Amino acid sequence: MILFFILIITEILTIVVLQQHFYHFSRTIHFISIISHVILSLWLWIFFFELSFYNSFYDNPKHVWLMMNLTGMFAAIIFPRIILIILHFTGKFLKLKSGNHLRWLTNLGMVFMFIVLLVIALSTFYERFNFTTEEITIKIKGLNKDLDGLRIVQLSDMHLSSFYHHTKELQEVMLKVNQLKPDILINTGDFVTFGWREFERYDTILSKASGRYGNFAILGNHDVGTYDPFFTEADRDNNILIMNNLIKASGYQVLNDEFKKVNVGNSKIGMIGVVTGGRHPHMTHGNLDKAIAGLDSVDLKILLTHDPNHWEEAVTGKTDIQISFSGHTHGMQMGIITKKFKWSPAKYFYPHWNGLYQEGSQYQYVNRGLGCLAIPFRIWMPPEITVITLKKE
Repeated sequence: MILFFILIITEILTIVVLQQHFYHFSRTIHFISIISHVILSLWLWIFFFELSFYNSFYDNPKHVWLMMNLTGMFAAIIFPRIILIILHFTGKFLKLKSGNHLRWLTNLGMVFMFIVLLVIALSTFYERFNFTTEEITIKIKGLNKDLDGLRIVQLSDMHLSSFYHHTKELQEVMLKVNQLKPDILINTGDFVTFGWREFERYDTILSKASGRYGNFAILGNHDVGTYDPFFTEADRDNNILIMNNLIKASGYQVLNDEFKKVNVGNSKIGMIGVVTGGRHPHMTHGNLDKAIAGLDSVDLKILLTHDPNHWEEAVTGKTDIQISFSGHTHGMQMGIITKKFKWSPAKYFYPHWNGLYQEGSQYQYVNRGLGCLAIPFRIWMPPEITVITLKKE
């Protein structure tokens, strides 16, 4: 109801701003501005009413898609309109005696509104599907010769509902993964945002990608039903069971606080995985001690743990696990990524938010995710496919 009144008030006041700013200046520009306003508003109101009268399961992919897109439209349309209204009526107040307004202040609001709309539009329709392949080499001292040159491809944070109406793009990612010829394919969790229904039939698409020696995955904190407000404890337990089956149907071996041994030539790799739950800052992690119990006589230990903060809390300096893979942060879906400089507000919550990190002989790689969460755009933070190549030092 509050959102409804915000929409109504911004609609009315924005029309008033356009009327006062353009009507006596240029009838043509005034007409164009009103038409543009109406088109954006109609688009916004269609999403609003469709979501308001939606009557199905909360984790239905269409429902999640509608919520995400309405949030995106609020950021792209309503937020800049509010800024425009504030600037215009501030100028109106400062010119109260003359009955005019400060045109430059309203123009500033117009420019701001146009830039925000343009950036979010590009980030929604292009950047979020600008899948980037990151090629990383990790040198490991004493690496078994049979593992020299091993290629590990990592995917993470698909949030499959963000591919609703975009299954073609997801299919292209799977094709690209196979073209990279992975020896091992891993997925570090958050296949969904709220619950198992978001998986829909995506397992048939995900199963098209495979690694030579197998696919391995873990459950992220979204996968365990943390965020569905209508789930009971029984629902969450059932959700975990169904999620495990759906991920297995997607071609992965799911590691629930356990390990699997992989034979590569005459060498052995211990693939370890822990389940993640909770929400920031109160994340919960699976039992790593249980997961590695009995794992011996392997040449390399690889850990899949969704939350990157878990590495410093429980792995580095406390275990002999050589490489850990995480996701979770998304790079907060906004920031700056160049060859020489990386920054995201995610760094203030997760010191290891994207890329390769090293402490002594232990490594961690954090993938910035494939899908979108909460908002349907990525601003200069492209989705990622990671290729890790192991080399003997």
